[in-house]
Amino acid sequence: MIALIGSLDPLTAQIANTLRARGEPFVICVLGHRTDFDPPPGEPLAFRVEHLGTLLHRLGDRGVGEVCFSGGIARPGVDPAQIDAATMPLVPRLMGALGQGDDGALRVVLSIFEEAGFGVLAAHDLVPDLLPPSGLLSAARPTARHEADAARAEMVHRIIAPADVGQGVVVRGGQVLAVEAGPGTDFMLRSVKGVAEGALFFKAPKRGQERRVDLPVIGPQTIHHARESGISAIVVEAGGVMVMRRPDCAALSGAAGMVLWVREPGP
Repeated sequence: MIALIGSLDPLTAQIANTLRARGEPFVICVLGHRTDFDPPPGEPLAFRVEHLGTLLHRLGDRGVGEVCFSGGIARPGVDPAQIDAATMPLVPRLMGALGQGDDGALRVVLSIFEEAGFGVLAAHDLVPDLLPPSGLLSAARPTARHEADAARAEMVHRIIAPADVGQGVVVRGGQVLAVEAGPGTDFMLRSVKGVAEGALFFKAPKRGQERRVDLPVIGPQTIHHARESGISAIVVEAGGVMVMRRPDCAALSGAAGMVLWVREPGP
């Protein structure tokens, strides 16, 4: 059995629907509940980070052998009074993880699950179609300026990647307008509204990133926010960014006259 660990968001729903269609058993484990999303059928297993040790035992008792971290996971606050006995031995590692960047923190959490005997699968292991092949997903083609801005964005992205900051960059005419940080992609795209007309949004995984978790993802909502901000091209790294509801993304970008380009990484 597979456990999907994270949040009840569209990525989790897409993975769950795929597993259900294949007849593969799974359980969804939710770190905190959301009320703005209709979850897939089946009762999710809610848990707190203070009860992570207990969760590991419960998953083992249910026959779970593999886990997939899916959906957005916000950094949780920790209430020392809520830490249970099964989690107490993990506290030093968990507190150390919460003080690191996203990739560093997730590596610690992955090691805890692996040491407990669980295999870790990536979302695209379960749904390979999430990673599109290189090429254009839009009718609009990149201009020479788009190509230059994509190269510039990739260079900037590689420079900031070792700092474990973010996965996206907005560039126009060689000038960096925004860099993704903790608040995420949607926040960054909304923040450049009014100053990013004709700009390019580039998204890629950080170099050396643990690709089984937190691989970059875009979807129809990304297209919507980019269009609202005046972005003229979205460029994602081939093999490194998941695209949810690909036909819808292609249709939305087409309606906006926006370039949607799955680009091979440079040398």
